[in-house]
Formats: sequence, structure tokens, C-alpha cells
Amino acid sequence: MKNAIIKLLLILLTFGIIAWAHRTLDSYTLSILNNIGIFAILALSYNLINGVAGQFSLEPNGFVAIGAYVTALLLIPAADKIDMFALVDPAPIILEMHARFLPAVIAGGVVATFVALLLSVPVFRVRGDYLAIVTLGFGFIIRIFALNSPAYTNGAMGLNDIPANANFLWIGGIALFTLIVMLHIVYSKFGRAMKAVRDDEDAATAMGINTFRIKTTAFMTSAFFEGVGGGLLASFLTTITPDQFSFLLTFQLLIIIVLGGLGSMTGSLVATILVMGSMEWLRFLDQDMVIFGMHTGEHPGMRMVVFAILLIVMMLFARKGLFGDRELPEFLKAKFKRKDEA
Repeated sequence: MKNAIIKLLLILLTFGIIAWAHRTLDSYTLSILNNIGIFAILALSYNLINGVAGQFSLEPNGFVAIGAYVTALLLIPAADKIDMFALVDPAPIILEMHARFLPAVIAGGVVATFVALLLSVPVFRVRGDYLAIVTLGFGFIIRIFALNSPAYTNGAMGLNDIPANANFLWIGGIALFTLIVMLHIVYSKFGRAMKAVRDDEDAATAMGINTFRIKTTAFMTSAFFEGVGGGLLASFLTTITPDQFSFLLTFQLLIIIVLGGLGSMTGSLVATILVMGSMEWLRFLDQDMVIFGMHTGEHPGMRMVVFAILLIVMMLFARKGLFGDRELPEFLKAKFKRKDEA
């Protein structure tokens, strides 16, 4: 009972901080926090299938794209769609699509979940590297569909003037909800079954675990939150194009979950803050600086070089990521235990 009260107080305190930041901070800082919040949702959900369930999947960009396009098409008014679709007239179903912000975001997640259910049948017939190749191909298929279906997605021109409903109150709140859900899954019976599949799928099958059901459920859960994150991303950016959902997006998420620790949700959250925040905090390296009275000149891209070096150094000294497969409380407990033993 005491632990439940403490957890509830921590949740309320965190949401209070999110509400305070939404009302107090300037637009530039909030834009950085919004970006961190969206990528936190994506990283947490991606870590569920890749880190906790142990399935080397490279599909996030596809599900994020589905969520983004579904949400955007639901939010944009029909009259704006007619003006926006320049290559061909929008399909009748596109004109009929309309919903408010939260139902639109949830719909993006639901459609991504349904696609994940259909995809799970061929995907989980293979393992390991073959699984990665199959899911990588799915991401390319979604991007190509968005490029070559102008009646549904407006093709390469993308969608513009998407209503900007995704403020930090929504993004931060949904990120907090995602973290809570993922931690509950990790510590549940279902989460232990996923870890058993990750550690030794054949042994898990021998123990009576329905590995296909476990992997499929993890895949669908991950897809739902990736679709929700895609919907928030579309509303936050107010414009989307197929190029935004290339493999680079999946690669960014892969860096985050490996850096934080495969299987660690709190590790993914910390790594998201470090990775996405550093891309902004190191921006000064691209600009002209005065060092010992000398101008360094502008060097566009220098921050990415320094960022890559920092990543290499961190991974050399933490090969299992910052937290390994443990959550923050377990990680701190292990650290203090080592100090006491020393």
C-alpha cells in the first residue's frame, strides 16, 4: 500500500512538472522538450519488442509513418485536403476522414496495431537476422506506398497545415503514460515471458510458453505506441513527407535503445534525453566561436562529429548500455551494494 502511494505521488509530481513547463517555458525550450517527449514514446515502445522480447526488428519507421499519416488525414479539414492534393484529387474516403485530436492520435495507433497483427504472421516465421531483413523491407514498403499513392498521401509533396494540437501537455502526458505502461508490462507475468523468449526461445517453448502469441502481442503493443508517437510527431511538426520516415528514423531509435540498455525502459528514457538533447545543446559547435581571441569560423556538422565521438566513448565504457537490462532503481541498488561490499 505504501509503495502504491509513493508511485502515485511520483506520477502526480511528474505530471505537475510537465504542466508547469507547458505554462512557463519559452517556445524554443518547449520545442526541444516536445521532440524529446515524442522520441521517448518511440524509444520506449521500440525497446519493448527489440530489448525486452529480444526480436531484432527494424520496423519503427513504418509504424510511425502509418500513425503520422492517419492522424494528419483525420485532423486536416476536407476543404484543406482538396486544396492541398495538387497531383490528383483525394480519394473519397480521405475526404470523409475527420476526428478530433485525441481520437485521431489513438486511431493512428490502432491502424498501426492492425497492420502489425497482419504482419506478424510472415514476420515471426523467421528469427534473428532474417527477422531484421523482413521488418526492414516493411519500412521501405510503407515509404514507397506514401510516395506512390498521391490520392491517399499526396505523394512526395506530403501533407501540410496539419493542426498543431500536440503541445507539451499532451506529449509529456502521453510519454509519462507510455513509461508507466511499459514498466508495468516489464514487471508483469507477460513481461517475464517475453524475457524468457528473448533469452532462449526453444527453452521457453519447452516450458509451455506460446512464443508466437508472446511475440505477436509485444509487436502489436510496440506498434500501437509507435503509431501514437507518429501521430504526435505529425501534429507537432504540422507537415510530413515520406522522406521523414526513412531508415534513418529507425537508426536513431536503435542508437537510443542500445545506449540506454536493451530491455531497460528507464535507460531508454535517459538515453533519449541525452541523444535528442545533445543534438540541440551541441549546436554552438557549428557556429563561429572565439577561443583565445581567435575565430574558429563556422563548421556545419561539427556537432554531429563530436556527438558521434561521445557515443563511441560511452559505448566503449558501457558495452551493455547505461543501465544494461535493469531499470533505474535496480541499477542504483546494484551500485550502492558494490560500494558497501567494497
